[in-house]
Amino acid sequence: MESELLKEVRRLSQHYAFNSIQMHEAVARRAGLSGTDHKYLGFIMEKGQMTAGELSRLTGLTTGAVTGLIDRFEKKNLVRRKLIANDRRKVIIEPITENIMSLLVPLYTTFREKSAKLMASFSEDQIKTIETYFSGAIEIMKDVTAALNESTNSQSNGK
Repeated sequence: MESELLKEVRRLSQHYAFNSIQMHEAVARRAGLSGTDHKYLGFIMEKGQMTAGELSRLTGLTTGAVTGLIDRFEKKNLVRRKLIANDRRKVIIEPITENIMSLLVPLYTTFREKSAKLMASFSEDQIKTIETYFSGAIEIMKDVTAALNESTNSQSNGK
């Protein structure tokens, strides 16, 4: 039987996810982006330059949707397209980091300050426990996402 504490942690985890979505949507709106565009911009920042095909595989978006995404970012001067010299069919999407940072950093200042204060209230051992949890949870999410994507791809290929 699941303990009350474990049930409460699961409930809090769900609320954390909900509130994270709401906060990121609010940040995105203030930045003039949709919530999903904001998160995809984060992927580009995290991974650095990549081809549109790589971004499509990373996000699960169709190549057409990625083209629209890149168009919107380029219009806001957040990314640039660069042709690959030896293969003109391929285009590298390069984040314009200084523009992205100047747009988003001010919107996260309060969150970062309050989060730092909260983390400072924990002991080093408690922080290591939090780190262990998040590291494990991220791996679980990656595994489940890969399995769901594989299952979806198999179904769409008639397997």
